[in-house]
This record gives sequence, C-alpha cells and structure tokens, in this order.
Amino acid sequence: MEKWLVFIQNHAAHAHWFLFGATLLAGLNIPISIDLLMIIAATLAAKVVPEHTALLFFAMFFGCIFSAWIAYFLGKKLGTKLLQWPLFSKIFSKKRLAKVKAFNKKRGSFAFIIARFIPFGVRNVLFMVSGMSRTPFKKFALWDAIGCGLWCSLSFFLYYTLGKNIELLYTRVKMVNLLLFAAFSVTVIGIIWYKKKKPAKEGNV
Repeated sequence: MEKWLVFIQNHAAHAHWFLFGATLLAGLNIPISIDLLMIIAATLAAKVVPEHTALLFFAMFFGCIFSAWIAYFLGKKLGTKLLQWPLFSKIFSKKRLAKVKAFNKKRGSFAFIIARFIPFGVRNVLFMVSGMSRTPFKKFALWDAIGCGLWCSLSFFLYYTLGKNIELLYTRVKMVNLLLFAAFSVTVIGIIWYKKKKPAKEGNV
C-alpha cells in the first residue's frame, strides 16, 4: 500500500485516474480503504495539485458511485455463493449479514445514507446484501447517490481543510494522540469497574 501511495504522489497530475480505479477495485471487496483514498485525494488537492481539485473530487464521487454498483450487482448475480469465496467469507459471516439485514430493514432507504458514513467494510456489505435481497436498483442507486454526495462533499471539504493546515496539524498530533489515549483509557477503566461492580450488587440483592 505504501508503494502505491508513493506512486500516486509521484504521478499527482494523473492521480484522479489512479484514485478512480482504486475506488472501483474496492467495490470488488479488495481491501482498499475508500476513506484513505478520500484523504489522499483531498490532501493532493490542497497541497500538491490544487488546479486538479475538481477532477480529484469528481473522481472520488463517481468512483464511489460505481463501486457501490459493482458491489450491488455482485450480490445480485452471485448471492450466497459469495460466502464460499475466501475473499468474501471472512467479511460475510452469518452474524454480520444478520446485523446488516436488520439495520437495512430498520432504517429503510435511509440505511444507504447512514452506511456511507460508516467505515470498515460496512458499506460494501450493505451494498451486496441489497443486491442479494433484490432491492430495486433504481431505489438503491437513488438513495446511495444522495448518501454518496453528502459523504463525499463533507469528507473532501474536511480533509481538504486539514490538508491546507497540515503543518499545524502535525504540531498538534502528539497532543491529539494523548487526548485520545486518555479518553480510551478512562473508557476501558470505566467498563472494567462497571462489570466488576455489577456482580457485587447482584449478590447483595
């Protein structure tokens, strides 16, 4: 992955094509982070090739749209056969499929908008499950396009702004890491304390 990132940076003038292609590959469930690709696109626009800002944004936007379509049609054409492939078997556990189906049923069409803001492969699972369950493609495409538009616009703007101030971000990164570590530590300690306290209370009842 690191070599690929260096390659993009060295060919920044054509980076929008590489990012678009990589985003399409993510639709095949190849482990490529679309969130990371968005960070790269926005940072390149902010610091390296500002004249290609629009190209980088639309490369990510349409890449995300078509990537979702690829995942949808994979689910529709292959269905549960995907579970037999090593590339998909780890992600498509029965437990995860059940959770995504329940989430889709509970949230309805808004699930496609919400899913766009959830990383770590949840999007692709939902897209493929939509294909498996024969969700009408027009409905899927419309609601996902809305979610994709919102996510791409907000994410690109956020990372572009951070990219513009990358030097300031680097000077604060240690402090941010310390705060995150402190928050994480307090949360873990709180959970452990609560779990130990709960049996004691139940025993006193």
